[in-house]
Amino acid sequence: MTDKHASKNRYASPLTSRYASDFMIEQFSMRTRVRTWRQLWVSLARAESALGLPISSEQVAQLAEHVDDIDWDTIVAREAEVRHDVMANVYAFGKVAPDASGIIHLGATSCYVTDNADLIIYRDALRYLRQSLLVTIANLTQFADKYKDMPTLGYTHYQPAQLVTVGKRATLWIQDFMADVSEIDFVLESIRFLGSRGTTGTEASFLELFDGDNARIDQMNAMIAADFGFDKTFDVAGQTYPRKLDARILNCLSAVAQSAYRMAQDIRLLQHDRQVEEPFAAHQIGSSAMPYKRNPMRTERICSLARYVMADVMNGAMTASAQWLERTLDDSANRRISMPEGFLATDAILRLCMNVTFNLHVNDKIVAKAVRDFLPFIATENILMEGVKRGGDRQELHEIIREESMRATELMKNGEPFDLLNALASHTEFGMSAEEFAAVLDPASYIGRCAQQVEQYLGVVDQTLGGTQPADALLSV
Repeated sequence: MTDKHASKNRYASPLTSRYASDFMIEQFSMRTRVRTWRQLWVSLARAESALGLPISSEQVAQLAEHVDDIDWDTIVAREAEVRHDVMANVYAFGKVAPDASGIIHLGATSCYVTDNADLIIYRDALRYLRQSLLVTIANLTQFADKYKDMPTLGYTHYQPAQLVTVGKRATLWIQDFMADVSEIDFVLESIRFLGSRGTTGTEASFLELFDGDNARIDQMNAMIAADFGFDKTFDVAGQTYPRKLDARILNCLSAVAQSAYRMAQDIRLLQHDRQVEEPFAAHQIGSSAMPYKRNPMRTERICSLARYVMADVMNGAMTASAQWLERTLDDSANRRISMPEGFLATDAILRLCMNVTFNLHVNDKIVAKAVRDFLPFIATENILMEGVKRGGDRQELHEIIREESMRATELMKNGEPFDLLNALASHTEFGMSAEEFAAVLDPASYIGRCAQQVEQYLGVVDQTLGGTQPADALLSV
């Protein structure tokens, strides 16, 4: 195998090779992580210097100048020797900033960089997902407004029910995603900075460094937190930040996955009935064996990835429940997988959601045909009421409608035509002419307040969108 394809010999996560966005892949890359660690070391040194510890401004400046000067070979070799990733990075950072090598990580424990970096990365990733959610909602808002008064067959138990509109159905999806925006906002609000709290969260090392001055310790943590856009730190901590936050984040990602699954599954059902279709590229192949097929691969992929995210939520719950006093390390390997992959998979889901919702196609004539096929049955309630108003016996008319409806259903199941309204019009008990029976077949008479409900709800949604415009995720798949 040529060097060009040597990577094919190694497992590569589909999340990075096929599904997730460039932003999210970079967000959870080793470079972003190491760079954030170095920024944290710079911030710690700067705060300690400003608060009177023997660290010069020149040492802080040298560290800041070499944040991006990452020698991966040195890091890998050193970690192989010392079996400690943080200390390998301290060593490599000191190599490129030799005048400051002796003060890097002063008073800190490994979780100062690992946990605070995670908090920064998760916060920024959640903000990115929030924007993807808003674009998905904006797409659906445009769709709902366009089809707010297009009658379509409603379903309960996936059986034909009263009419709704195509746009009203879309508002159900929007409402789920709006709940997810609120959930993300709640989680973002609950993310606080850990700061530098020491090996068991007591800050004992800093009491020593600052000669017992509690105020300077609090000031140091506030200064570092502010450097990264946080105005609060956790009130108390062990060696790590509370893993309840990880559980809360994964619950939030699961909520997004649930909403996406619901919408995607609805679209898959509608595509089976040929009423609504996800986008299909000009040269896309639906099946290797059946060239005529137009499989809903995007919405199927949404559901597939959503199941993964919904299952991933258990990792956060189990980790939060097994912390062992001030800290145990059996969360580390799990979190290295479950947290990034939860974000990457949710990002992939939302990319697909943006693409599908921006390009969702409605087959108007098939929607109208489904309405025509079932409207006579739906109209029977109105016919019953009108017949009674004209002097008919309610129970007698009900029995006529039941008998004729059952006959119509039986013939339809055998593929035979049957004009239910014509059959009912032949019964003089209703006191209605054939023309009057035909007049009840206006679909607009059976959609209730759908159009008004859509307009009213989209006004509420618009306040959250804040000017976010509809957009495609520009997927190549």
